[in-house]
Amino acid sequence: MASNRKKSYIEKLIEKGENQHLDFKFAVNDSRKIARSMVAFANTDGGRLLIGVKDNGVIAGVKTVEEFHMVETAAHIFSRPPIPFRSIEWNMGGKMILEIIISKGRHRPYYAQDEHGQWTAWLRQSDRDIKAPKILTEYWTRKSSGEITTLSYGPFEKFFLQMLEKQGLVSLESFRRLMGISRNQANEIALQFMLMDIIAIRFENDKP
Repeated sequence: MASNRKKSYIEKLIEKGENQHLDFKFAVNDSRKIARSMVAFANTDGGRLLIGVKDNGVIAGVKTVEEFHMVETAAHIFSRPPIPFRSIEWNMGGKMILEIIISKGRHRPYYAQDEHGQWTAWLRQSDRDIKAPKILTEYWTRKSSGEITTLSYGPFEKFFLQMLEKQGLVSLESFRRLMGISRNQANEIALQFMLMDIIAIRFENDKP
């Protein structure tokens, strides 16, 4: 028998599946792992965690008070700088879901601490969290410092722009190999153009 019941806000979210701005968590067993997800959202475009939902979209439910404390620990202890977030509890037929809302960060880069004490910056790409490349964390750091960027326009920089004009997209690795320069040199050239808003970084197979 067909039902005319309107789907709830949470049901509509779950129907979309995990994506760039949405991640499902069955439960929070490790604050460090949640910190990684929160950092990835804060470093990208923001997003939502639905805690109490399995990867396949099935609502399992959680004890929201316990989960909130784990999330709070993730945001304030295992994230650097601390990540502000909002939380909403949802009762779905007696099963509780905790929605965690993370906005795009104002103080990027954000880092998450792993079980070995190492701090790593993460990004959200599609429905995955990937490590942020050094060029991007350096860009955020320099951009937020307010320092004036000066461009050294030599033959390498000229060739880079020529490649960009012809191809539209330039792989830093292909540019580096063609010019016979180190990765650090290639990154620094691209970084100067990024800081002057001449180019923007894109990812293919998790690489810029």
